[in-house]
Amino acid sequence: MTITVTDAGPPPVLREARVPEGGIYEGARTLRRLPEGWQERPYERIELVPQGSTIGAEVRGADLSRPLDPALREELKCALLEWKVLFFRAQHLTSGQQCDFARNWGELETNPLLARGSSEDVVRFDKGAGATPTFENVWHSDVTFRERPALGAVLQLREVPPCGGDTMWADMAAAYDNLPQEVKDRIDGATAVHDFIPGFARFYGPERLAPFQDTFPPVEHPVVRTHPETGRRLLFVNTSFTTRITGMEREESDRLLRYLFQQAHIPEYQVRFRWQPGDVAFWDNRATQHYAVNDYGPHRRVAERVAIAGDRPF
Repeated sequence: MTITVTDAGPPPVLREARVPEGGIYEGARTLRRLPEGWQERPYERIELVPQGSTIGAEVRGADLSRPLDPALREELKCALLEWKVLFFRAQHLTSGQQCDFARNWGELETNPLLARGSSEDVVRFDKGAGATPTFENVWHSDVTFRERPALGAVLQLREVPPCGGDTMWADMAAAYDNLPQEVKDRIDGATAVHDFIPGFARFYGPERLAPFQDTFPPVEHPVVRTHPETGRRLLFVNTSFTTRITGMEREESDRLLRYLFQQAHIPEYQVRFRWQPGDVAFWDNRATQHYAVNDYGPHRRVAERVAIAGDRPF
């Protein structure tokens, strides 16, 4: 049999199609939960149930209404550093118990711009059902407009809507790890200005904000901070409070910040928690951003938060 090979002709040509810069992401991302050299140890007092690949774990076997003994406290601290946000089901803490738990990790602080709960150390978020709207549904780290932003926070849901009202957290170490090298080169060593006014001017008028301008003047923080306990490099800018990158022209700064803000939106870096009444979340504000999903109106959602004072980012 004779087989005749014919010319298949020229290869097909695709039409030109321009993709905007940054419009295509690589499929594989580096999802590293632990710092390099971190020595994992087994947990003996608690059980951890991971909720995401790099961020978020449910803790079982801990009763937060009781004082923590040193061994349990050490395991919870280690779990927080490894997982960045911890979830505790059905704790039903009093405000005093919630504050006592938070004090295990440092002094408490309050935000005078937010509504008080049952004590001066507790902030209350009472939303839906005709309450005054606010805008927690934006990716942010808490109070980065402070010289020393919060170390972390303990949030408890008192009343949960029949559906919706979840909270999401994003791992800002993973966000930094996956930045292109040319972007890292631009932002390593850079600082950015943080200001409380943009985050609160959306729902408070000048008469409410003006008295706090002297209390909270604009501050500069590193665009990339180093976690003081793990040594991880963390992207540390957020939509609510970061206004510009120091030393850059406004247009260039805005363009770069928009790109950096978008990193928290990538699902591979996120965990999402569906609340039940009495649940508690404890997160590391240095390493994460969070977003309260506002999809429950006209139902009511009541949460109380206790914040833990932090240190100056470096």
